[in-house]
Amino acid sequence: MAKHHGKNGKMKIGSSVVAETTNWSIVETVPVADTTAQGDAAQEHLTGIPGWTATVEAHYDPADATGQEVLLIGASVSVGFYSDGDAAGKVYYSGTASITERRIGASHTDRVTFQANLQGNGALARQTVSA
Repeated sequence: MAKHHGKNGKMKIGSSVVAETTNWSIVETVPVADTTAQGDAAQEHLTGIPGWTATVEAHYDPADATGQEVLLIGASVSVGFYSDGDAAGKVYYSGTASITERRIGASHTDRVTFQANLQGNGALARQTVSA
């Protein structure tokens, strides 16, 4: 089983890398409708239409004009999530998403932080980086 470390991860908007990322995550979900009837011996269900959300966290960089500063509330962006870098042959996830939340936080003991939440608009694709 192939293993890799998150230190090589990155997120892109189009072909631009989002600067200073520290963490990203994708959550894929599907709603479930209960179809169990009285008298059934076990629960039954039907699955609905799948969807996905994502979160990205970074050290805030207001000079990142093609990354963090594109992640504005209501914007629609093409995104790519790379868990092991973006060299040829590496697997990544891509899709179109709407920015639903943006946070910038400051603490007197740490770096200023950036976070954006995304809502998938369409399918999330699993792809391989081409040569």
